Amino acid sequence: MIGFRILKRRRRVEAGLVERFRTLPVANISDSMSRMTAGGASLRPLHRGGVMAGPALTVKTRPGDNLMIHKALDLAVPGDVIVVDGGGDLTNSLIGELMIAHARTRGIAGIVLHGAVRDSAWIRENDLPIFAAGISHRGPYKDGPGEINVPIAIEGMVIEPGDLVVGDDDGVLCVPLDHAEAIYEAAHKKHAAEEMKMQAITEGRDDRSWIDATLARLGCAVEA
Repeated sequence: MIGFRILKRRRRVEAGLVERFRTLPVANISDSMSRMTAGGASLRPLHRGGVMAGPALTVKTRPGDNLMIHKALDLAVPGDVIVVDGGGDLTNSLIGELMIAHARTRGIAGIVLHGAVRDSAWIRENDLPIFAAGISHRGPYKDGPGEINVPIAIEGMVIEPGDLVVGDDDGVLCVPLDHAEAIYEAAHKKHAAEEMKMQAITEGRDDRSWIDATLARLGCAVEA
């Protein structure tokens, strides 16, 4: 039934590509996707630190209810990132330390939650990547409905089951599976160029002439 169903994930980004993406800053990946994809500024890292990368296991749940998140924890395989569309509602938390501890024993690579968490102090002391939109001490309900392994969207960012989800201190990004290889090549090239730029800055030989050239091209009046 639409709205209350569990589907099979038909495909999944390969582990080797996941590991290659893990070496790249999310900002460079985002730039290589024309800066047009983001899960919104509200999705912030709440854990102690560390990079997240893995294939998406998607959950769409009624705001304030975590029944399907519990089921997703049991369905996930090591390396998965559970991505939850909780409607952005922050009234009730959807996960806390007990569920996150279970996720860790399952080898889950991270959790992205468009909703609220609780036990935030415990989350900050641990390194399992947790990205969420807020914090609430109020607990969840467990009645459904909800869906697993369906396309979801968070602040306009569409996530298909099996897509690559990456996250670091700058936030979360979904890389569509069909374009992941090409996006990696572009992001890797950009990252290498930025490393060269940083070296030039450090050595005092960074070329800043592009600024005046751009101002001139745009017709900016500059008083002598």
